[in-house]
Amino acid sequence: MTKNNALIAVALAGLMSSGIAAAADTAGAKMEKCYGVAKAGQNDCASKTGGHACAGQSKKDMSPADWKNVPAGTCASMGGKLDEAKPAAK
Repeated sequence: MTKNNALIAVALAGLMSSGIAAAADTAGAKMEKCYGVAKAGQNDCASKTGGHACAGQSKKDMSPADWKNVPAGTCASMGGKLDEAKPAAK
């Protein structure tokens, strides 16, 4: 194994272990939908206003129409809201 390959393997192992640790932190924790905290492309599901139909499709950071699952009790401290955004008037 070359030195570069070894560095890549170590970096990937670190990323994988940090992802597993993050998942373990929220495993079993009560989660809630928090609107207005998802960065563009990091929303957890469809927009309630009809802007898109799937997770990861938000186009704007912190859109009040897009939500992300967060540990219960943390939404307000992140600057989000628990109530969903109202659909835009047609």
